[in-house]
Amino acid sequence: MKTLIITVGTQGDVRPYVALAKGLRAAGYDAELISSASFAGLAAKAGVPFRSVSADFLSLLDTPEGKRVLAGGNPLTMMQKVRPMLRELLDDLWRSAQDAELILHHPKALGGAHIAEKLGVPAIIAHPVPMFSPTAAFPSPIVPAASLGPALNRLSHRALLAATVAPFKGLVNDWRREALGLPPAREQRPAMTLYGFSEVLLPRPADWDERTVVSGFWFLDEAPGYKPPADLEAFLASGPAPIYVGFGSMASEDAAAKGRMVVEALARAGARGVIATGQGGLALAEGAPHILSIAGAPHDWLFPRMAAVAHHGGAGTVAAGLRAGKPSLICPFLVDQPFWGRRVAALGAGPQPIPQKKLSVEGLTAAFRQLLTDDAMQARAAELAARLQAEDGVGRAVDAVGRVVGHVALPVS
Repeated sequence: MKTLIITVGTQGDVRPYVALAKGLRAAGYDAELISSASFAGLAAKAGVPFRSVSADFLSLLDTPEGKRVLAGGNPLTMMQKVRPMLRELLDDLWRSAQDAELILHHPKALGGAHIAEKLGVPAIIAHPVPMFSPTAAFPSPIVPAASLGPALNRLSHRALLAATVAPFKGLVNDWRREALGLPPAREQRPAMTLYGFSEVLLPRPADWDERTVVSGFWFLDEAPGYKPPADLEAFLASGPAPIYVGFGSMASEDAAAKGRMVVEALARAGARGVIATGQGGLALAEGAPHILSIAGAPHDWLFPRMAAVAHHGGAGTVAAGLRAGKPSLICPFLVDQPFWGRRVAALGAGPQPIPQKKLSVEGLTAAFRQLLTDDAMQARAAELAARLQAEDGVGRAVDAVGRVVGHVALPVS
């Protein structure tokens, strides 16, 4: 069955879908990934066939406008740049997906469900964040509150979804008419909504129906073949386990100032640190004996060697930290990151999150000390890790897809 998996965005928006494509291929699906060209190497390394689209949203995060949005600015300032890219993306997706018999799509790509409608094939929303299934159990992950009460929790999902779609409704309907020959979009239920997070982190709400599936995290591991740089190996061997600090694909307006803040807080806490500069969230002007700066390293290799982790709170990084059994400090930028930070703290596996706009040397120092000295927090992180390590999120997702399309998995060779 020709199965196309469509996703765009940052590393966290693509990496889990590579894992999902790999699992589907092992089960006998003719699965391919469609994403920005910058992720072709990631797919190739996993043995997943790849089709590229030209829109590269990752590059937008490194523009002055993107950095201001990540720092808490108005996201509408990005709209003028995003809209032309989205029409180009939609056209690319239609050219790339016309042979699909099944489409799994990240909603950020916008076109997946519409292409499936045109082709008359099943469409599955696949996403690591519970944003597309209203529930009374918790509010939309975009809402900055743990709960609004059952009625408002459910309403918040519908309201935020409508607000998210509204700016692009005209663009999508124009594309449907001009490229697909379809009338304006109407609300349609997907064949399934498949969530790639674990019930260890967030229990499945009782008011979701059978077409909403929580499979567990979709991990794409690299550790078995990874060879770390000599300086990283030497640093890890030279003293106590350090704290990892990194903000992934998030960029900062003043990455150097944040880097200095982190270095000083680690020193005050008496901790060593591995600082990942990533896409520009942190920068170090000069070295310090207790610090090693790296561009990045596979989390499944690096995190088990840390004493604790501090990061932006993307769903994939949260999963990697918890699966490694490490207490986790979340320093969220935007969207669902504060939601995951609250979940980690509520589970007792980390301190209260510190939003990027409220980062300070004093706050980070206190959090780093807690990560290193709170025995109950460390025990809780280890308990959650044991449960996560026993899950097979990709396998459960593949089984769920098979139930939708009546596909019988082939033996894995």
